[in-house]
Amino acid sequence: MTSERPAVACSTISVFPRPLDQAFALIAQSGFDGAEVMVTTDPDTQDAARIRGVSEDHDLPVVAVHAPFLLMARRVWGRDPVGKIERAVELALRVAAPVVVVHPPYRWQTAYRRWLDERSSAAADAWGVRIAVENMFPLRVRGRSVARFHARQTLEDLERFDAVTLDTSHLAVAGLDPVEAIGRLGDRLAHVHLSNNAGRGWDSHSPLDEGVLDIGRVLETLAARGYRGAVSLEIDLRRHIKDEPALRSVLTRSREICESRLTLPA
Repeated sequence: MTSERPAVACSTISVFPRPLDQAFALIAQSGFDGAEVMVTTDPDTQDAARIRGVSEDHDLPVVAVHAPFLLMARRVWGRDPVGKIERAVELALRVAAPVVVVHPPYRWQTAYRRWLDERSSAAADAWGVRIAVENMFPLRVRGRSVARFHARQTLEDLERFDAVTLDTSHLAVAGLDPVEAIGRLGDRLAHVHLSNNAGRGWDSHSPLDEGVLDIGRVLETLAARGYRGAVSLEIDLRRHIKDEPALRSVLTRSREICESRLTLPA
C-alpha cells in the first residue's frame, strides 16, 4: 500500500504544435492524471468551452493554465502582463484549474513588478486561484552569465512570492540545486515544471532520463516533504512530434518515472 502522491500531469507544450484535442488524447493515452494548458496563438488554448470539452472527453482534469508569456505568444491577449494574468485567471476559473503559471517581470517592467509585490496576493485571494511565478535563468555564452533579463531569478527573489512554479531545467541553467530550492520554498511551492537538462548552459527541457539532473532525487524530495501540488511534465519532444508511438513511449516512460519516485511507503 502506498500513501497519496502528487498528481502527475503533462503540459500541452510538450507535444506542441499538436492541436489541443490531439494533445489531450496523447496525454490521456499515456496515463497522466491531468494536463496543463499552455496558452498559445492556437485559439483552442484560449477557449474555455473547448478546453472543458476535451478535458471531459478524455477524463483529464486541467491542473494549471500557463499564461501567454512565451515569446511565441507575446501578442496573445495584449502586451500588458497583468492583463494577460487576468485573462488567464478567468480561463482557469472556467476550466476549474487551481493554478495560473506566470513569468517574473523583465527588468524594465517596473509596473508589473510593483503589481506582483503589492497587489498579486490580494488578487489571488479574491480570485481563488494561485498565481505561481516561475523561476527563470540568465542568458549564458560558453558557460558564463552575460545577461539577466528578468528582475527575479534567485531563490531569495522567489521567496518573496506567495506561490512559485519551480522549473527544473531553468534551475539547472541558473546553477541552482533543485533539492535546495524545494526546501527553501516550502509551502510557497505551488506547481512544478519537470524536465532534465543537457548541462550545456541552455534551457534544453530534456526527457527525464536524459541529462545532468538527478530527477529521481528531486521527485523523492517532493514526496518526502509532502508536496501536494501537481508535477507537470514540460519536455521538448519536437524530434518525435510526427511519430505518435515514439511520443507515447517517451511520455509513458516519463510518467512511470514520476509515479515510482513520488510514491512513498505508507
